[in-house]
Amino acid sequence: MRAKPSPINTPETADPASRGFSIDAHRLAAPKAAPGLHLVATPIGNLGDITLRALQTLAGVDVIACEDTRITRRLTERYAIAAQLKQYHEHNAEAARPRILEALGQGGSIALVSDAGTPLISDPGFKLVREVCAAGHAVYALPGPSSVLAALSVAALPTDRFFFEGFLPSKSAARRSRLAELARIDATLVMFDSGNRVQDTLAELAEIMGTREAAICRELTKLHEEISRATLQELAHDADTLETRGEFVLVIAPPAPDAEMLTSDALDDVLREQLAAYSVKDAVAHAVALSGRPRREVYARALALAKDLRGGDGEE
Repeated sequence: MRAKPSPINTPETADPASRGFSIDAHRLAAPKAAPGLHLVATPIGNLGDITLRALQTLAGVDVIACEDTRITRRLTERYAIAAQLKQYHEHNAEAARPRILEALGQGGSIALVSDAGTPLISDPGFKLVREVCAAGHAVYALPGPSSVLAALSVAALPTDRFFFEGFLPSKSAARRSRLAELARIDATLVMFDSGNRVQDTLAELAEIMGTREAAICRELTKLHEEISRATLQELAHDADTLETRGEFVLVIAPPAPDAEMLTSDALDDVLREQLAAYSVKDAVAHAVALSGRPRREVYARALALAKDLRGGDGEE
């Protein structure tokens, strides 16, 4: 028989004496958190990257709702926070949301955290926040660590406008299709990737977006943090030597300012120049990045020109 989920403590059952946290052996008291849902950003790697307000809130709420209690417990133990941890993730959300709403209805204070970074950013929580707002309860944002913003800050690429994609599709065909759509967005692109796919992703990025500048951000804020900056083609070329363990954020520069300005004749000129020195595949990648035209169109034109230039069928 499946065990009945334990209730979430309300202010009447939480222990006020346990509210507090420690920094470098100094014990600090934490006030009771205001009733409502507190969205607390937590470190993406280095546990020292947490705000004082976040520590006060985590120590002052009745419950911390988290994806994985084992991961969040590392943080609470580091700062000696005696918190009640309850799981909230995509697999139990339907059952957990009513219990959270019930506790909030009784005047409770609950913190929502993800395993790392800012809640709701490529993590569960949107439906909970929407239902909490609809029920008339307060929602508070506690800003802090974010791998998206950390990667943007170190990539040395334009930050005035960016588009966050999150994780790309896992299957190659769907991934390539999505990358072709992203290539037309006039903004710096930020996306997550996993170690077992990053080499394939880089190859596809180089093919579709060509010579754009990019950065690979691996294990941000952690002991083995590594940032690689180069063109997509250079990064793809060196992908075999890339350490694939860890978590990756890829940052890609926007298309060239004149990407949409190439005429058909200018596109042909670019392709002829590229085909004289490179394969059809590499020539197409460069022309797509420069022209902003769909890859299918550029590829078809490249095959026709290659056939004329080389007296063959143009395939490579």
